[in-house]
Amino acid sequence: MRENLSSSRNLQEYRKQVVNGASPLQLVIMLYDGALRFMDAGRRAMAAGDIETQNTSLQKAQKIVLELASCLDMGQGGEIAENLFALYTYCYNQLVAANIEDKPEYIDQATRVLTDLRESWVQIEASLQPMEVADAA
Repeated sequence: MRENLSSSRNLQEYRKQVVNGASPLQLVIMLYDGALRFMDAGRRAMAAGDIETQNTSLQKAQKIVLELASCLDMGQGGEIAENLFALYTYCYNQLVAANIEDKPEYIDQATRVLTDLRESWVQIEASLQPMEVADAA
């Protein structure tokens, strides 16, 4: 029992260090990863008939999607921020409907949107890294 507690604390400390050392772009990608992970867990729980885990997982995914939406700078972001807000709203609504109606296809639709958005952020991060290396030189 004591080893499990120690391992758990070490894992929590490691995660904290990863988050604290991450760039804002990496944090956004981490949020996408978390939402997608909880959506997958909710879908698997739905298939297994585990309503409690389904509800908990999908609500966690919903909270992450809300966090992504709340971080948008609508004043500076212009049309891009508006489009992202619309996509986040769509995903949030799909997750709520999936949870209420037990429809995994709604989770799948939201998953496709968030997966595509995540990939876009990963590409942006990759395109910025050569610039960061050049700046450091």
